[in-house]
Amino acid sequence: MTRYLLCDRPRPKLVLCILLRSCPPTTMPAVLFSLMILGALCSLGHAMSREEKLRLRNQVVEMFDHAYQNYMDHAYPADELMPLTCRGRVRGLEPSRGDVDDALGKFSLTLIDTLDTLVLLNKTTEFEAAVRRVLSDVRLDNDIVVSVFETNIRVLGGLLGGHSMAVMLKEGGQHMQWYQDELLHMAKDLGLRLLPAFNTSSGLPYPRVNLKFGVRGPETRTGTETDTCTACAGTIILEFAALSRFTGDPVFEAHARRALDFLWEKRQRNSNLVGTTINIHSGEWVRRDSGVGAGIDSYYEYLLKAYILLGDDLFLERFNIHYASIMKYISQPPLLLDVHIHKPLLPARTWMDSLLAFFPGLQVLKGDIRPAIETHEMLYQVTKKHNFLPEAFTTDFRVHWAQHPLRPEFAESTYFLYKATGDPYYLEAGRTILDNLNRFARVPCGFAAMKDVRTGSHEDRMDSFFLAEMFKYLFLLFAEAEDLPFDVEDYIFTTEAHLLPLSLSTAPHSSSIPSNRTSEEELDDSNFDWTCPNTRLLFPDPAYPGNLRDPIRSAVDKSCPRPAPYREPGMGRPPLRAQDFMANNPEHLELLRRMGVSLIHLKDGRVQLVQHATQAVSAVAAEDGVRFMQEMMELSSQQQKEQLPPRAIQIVSHPFFGRVVLTAGPAQFGTDLSKSSTGLRGFVTVAEPYSGCMDITNAEYVRGHIALLQRGQCMFAEKARHIQKAGAIGGIVIDDNEGSSSDTAPLFQMAGDGRSTDDITMPLLFLFHKEGNILLEALKEYREVEVLLSDKARDRGMDVQEAKEDFLTEATTPTSFEPISQSQESTLELDELAPEEVTPSQGEVSPVGQDTSPVEEVRPPEEEASPAEAQVDLAEPKEETDSEKREEPEGDTDSSSQSVDELMADWREDLEAFQQMEKDEL
Repeated sequence: MTRYLLCDRPRPKLVLCILLRSCPPTTMPAVLFSLMILGALCSLGHAMSREEKLRLRNQVVEMFDHAYQNYMDHAYPADELMPLTCRGRVRGLEPSRGDVDDALGKFSLTLIDTLDTLVLLNKTTEFEAAVRRVLSDVRLDNDIVVSVFETNIRVLGGLLGGHSMAVMLKEGGQHMQWYQDELLHMAKDLGLRLLPAFNTSSGLPYPRVNLKFGVRGPETRTGTETDTCTACAGTIILEFAALSRFTGDPVFEAHARRALDFLWEKRQRNSNLVGTTINIHSGEWVRRDSGVGAGIDSYYEYLLKAYILLGDDLFLERFNIHYASIMKYISQPPLLLDVHIHKPLLPARTWMDSLLAFFPGLQVLKGDIRPAIETHEMLYQVTKKHNFLPEAFTTDFRVHWAQHPLRPEFAESTYFLYKATGDPYYLEAGRTILDNLNRFARVPCGFAAMKDVRTGSHEDRMDSFFLAEMFKYLFLLFAEAEDLPFDVEDYIFTTEAHLLPLSLSTAPHSSSIPSNRTSEEELDDSNFDWTCPNTRLLFPDPAYPGNLRDPIRSAVDKSCPRPAPYREPGMGRPPLRAQDFMANNPEHLELLRRMGVSLIHLKDGRVQLVQHATQAVSAVAAEDGVRFMQEMMELSSQQQKEQLPPRAIQIVSHPFFGRVVLTAGPAQFGTDLSKSSTGLRGFVTVAEPYSGCMDITNAEYVRGHIALLQRGQCMFAEKARHIQKAGAIGGIVIDDNEGSSSDTAPLFQMAGDGRSTDDITMPLLFLFHKEGNILLEALKEYREVEVLLSDKARDRGMDVQEAKEDFLTEATTPTSFEPISQSQESTLELDELAPEEVTPSQGEVSPVGQDTSPVEEVRPPEEEASPAEAQVDLAEPKEETDSEKREEPEGDTDSSSQSVDELMADWREDLEAFQQMEKDEL
């Protein structure tokens, strides 16, 4: 959405504004108003040539074709494409991903979500074919439980956007002449299936509904929830109101208004903020943190856009009241930090999530340009730092959650800021988005979500919103007016970027829709901006936006490592730090004894740390012991909260050429790949014995290669020494726990064996069972498999022919490294030291020297323990033979071959797809 016209009059030179009551209401209904945008406000930097914009626009179309065609070829009629395995994601046939799967309803989600994108990108023929497919193939009466929020914005919004485009094309007289509102009929059918969710005393909808049976309790797997997110209940009004006004049935708009009214009534009256999660029956806030990101984001968006579409001033007043509080409490330019609704001056967390990237675009619609520029610049710098916006990142711009599911919110704000300022800087930001998508996310069968932005590893998903939103905003960013098949300024974008015509504001609608204005609630003119900012005052200097951006760019570039934990003056330094402790180090055990800390060996292999202050050699030693135990608990807590920066294993040989990236865990010893700019490249071979726990018998094959090993039966460092002695240039340990995967298990760092590991000078990485089997199956299919071990995946946008030449010439020569010893690593700050494997269970801490189960977690002091006593559980190191595990395989027998076959049954088909796509790309 770029502007909404309120009245016909000469356009003043405005940067961007919402014209509110700026002309008599008799001129035109007070609904259609405009964001007046000065298209060439600032010529900051070098303007992009028209030819270059055309090239980038065409590149957007080519990328869309790559994603859409692969969905149609490999996934349709499934809801979504799985781009790594080149097949469709069908709910119930793939392992459950939890709440994420509630968006899938066996209704060809991606196709419906993409309908209006096809029209915007001038693909009218494809649109007509897609509509016919939807009408003939899609069923909405499936016995399946779906998210009300996701189904509303994606499916109902997609059907309404498709209907809007079909009507527009039919009126043009050349296309869709056969269309008789079939998509609208489907939309109404779906709307009626969603309505049972609103049957609550508050009017807030249940978060889930069964498409066939509605909400009937446990028998339909619905109606048992008590909570919903604010955005889930507050992001209904655009689609439901549009459905009411298209069909003339007021029931949908009435329910959506009632839900919004309830949320407004339950706002915190002092701060005028709303919480993240609310009880749908009592209206009590379940989560009282408030921000503009996940859980709340589109609630604010829909208040402003509901005013734009429906013309009810009350929506704008509510938005303005909320917005003033956001800018007072949450906005700390360029940051947007959550606060508590009852204590808004108290921060609720120290990290931000990527969904807030939509907010600069909303600020553009509001007309508040300065903070929009500042926040967008911060997001842009974080994007350039990590290639994509991590799902969450800290206030010092580090990764908090490393995933990136190809979200479009940053592209959305980039588009709006370019339309508002005309600054070519935002075209360059758009180019960065395009380049990163092609370099890091593009795979032969589409675009794959990033599993970890630090390593470049992939996740086998391409969400429908990628096609619905990303390509719309990028196309509009680079397109000229004559490139568009219609005037986008006649439409409003929903939160899923579906197009609803502004003419709906004048469509007849029933007066039976109850007013949402309470008796004591009158419009307060102080909450309205009646005038628009003058660009000459807002931007007196053409370099003004750049002046806003420069300090933010500098702040992100110079963000420093987190300082060491604070210690009170005079407390002294304990003789042993928790992060340095090794459970099988005799010196450390003696230091613990002096501090009154003893180790109790448990039958399950764990070691329990117990501190008795009375057993310390002195009062000072007892204090040191207390501090050691506190440090151990704090260290464990911190390590559970922070993600371990993983490593990447990239298959670079034919036919993969770097397109398959596996997430791997590092080791505390050997070469530190994060210190290498090139990584280690070499061919892989299976070591014999596979456990690597004795001298390697196939040294002639291991020499000069990266050895594959199985976890278990001895220490990691021992495995490394054996393959290094055999001449290996690196090693990969594969988990022996069948079915384990980095998708479900936390990564961990392989530990040493309690003695110096300075002699290990090559890198060793760890793969879980699922990822390891991918590598083993590739080796089984192709005798020679070359991989790149690195801290993050390298550029996959290289020319395939160039990759083949590299494949033929680079052979197995190892990259030169400077070894990083164990003692060197131990001097790093706590957050720079990768923690041991952390599991969801509580109360255990494993030592540094554990191979079989290196768990590091701390059990809080027992409730009955005296103040002078505390205890911590440690998993005891097993140096050997663990009889509880499988026996060492003889020779090269693959003990997990059956599970490999089960997990990779379709691997050959996938390889054929890779080869075919490779031919297509060439």
